[in-house]
Amino acid sequence: MIEFYHVYKQYVRDQFALNDVSLSIKKGEFVFLTGASGAGKTTLLKLIFKEEDPSRGQILIDSVNINLIAPKLLHQLRRSLGIVFQDFRLLENRTLYENIGIPLVVRGERKALVDKKVMSALTLVGLTHRRNYIPTHISGGEQQRVAIARAIVGNPKILIADEPTGNLDTELSIEIFRIFERINANGITVLIATHDNHLMDLFPKRVLKLEKGRLVSDSRKGG
Repeated sequence: MIEFYHVYKQYVRDQFALNDVSLSIKKGEFVFLTGASGAGKTTLLKLIFKEEDPSRGQILIDSVNINLIAPKLLHQLRRSLGIVFQDFRLLENRTLYENIGIPLVVRGERKALVDKKVMSALTLVGLTHRRNYIPTHISGGEQQRVAIARAIVGNPKILIADEPTGNLDTELSIEIFRIFERINANGITVLIATHDNHLMDLFPKRVLKLEKGRLVSDSRKGG
């Protein structure tokens, strides 16, 4: 599903954000990506959804070498990915319903189908009762749930989240991770970048650890 072969990312001479990273994540897996600030987590995620390109190496998504994808076909790759950004990226002048439905409207899907999919996503994250609110009128934890709903509304094959609980307390973080587990139970591959060891202990999954751009560990947290 996600494969890296000897991937390097170099921004300046002799300094690598990623250094000879090779890994494989199978369809339907739930994987944590961890490491200290600056270890390369965000860079690795950006390479997957092709916000950036590797300096060297190959990246395959669903057996397709994304290094070779023509720019005009990038939308096909990105439709297979759901992205939860650190800063949510919600439109403050739109309702939660409208924010979640944006990816579907852009694709030109019928209104009835948009409504069905948006309500399904709202139900999964427990926010149907707030669908007509705007983002500034809900809590940070609820905004995170909206961002997750928007990421999954198009039924992606892979869900990627970059430090999704970095600004939340422990109770809210656990709630968010339970949502990720429900998403994964529906067959979606989940990759989450986090440095929260406590949450990784509570939710024992496969853990990939980066240090200074190198993959130094591939293990299962909690046993």
